[in-house]
Amino acid sequence: MALMDFFKKKASGSVAKDRLKLVLVSDRAGCSPEIMEQIKNDIIAVISKYIVIDQEGLDIKITQTESEGNNGNVPALFANIPIKDLKHSK
Repeated sequence: MALMDFFKKKASGSVAKDRLKLVLVSDRAGCSPEIMEQIKNDIIAVISKYIVIDQEGLDIKITQTESEGNNGNVPALFANIPIKDLKHSK
């Protein structure tokens, strides 16, 4: 049933909220929303090889954080990826 959840249509409010988040994040990072979506999809694809994740609870952000040197603020990628289960290799 989890596979069918992947194809389930999201409510328009949820889609709009996700798009707004993507625009805000991409603005902070100085890259386009399309690039941010590609990054998110790549992260999901790689992690999904090894673990089962909750894609609905997935949250990926780019924020500004102070660097350890005297470089001022730099972009930082933060990912909150809820894990449902580990995939066991055969």
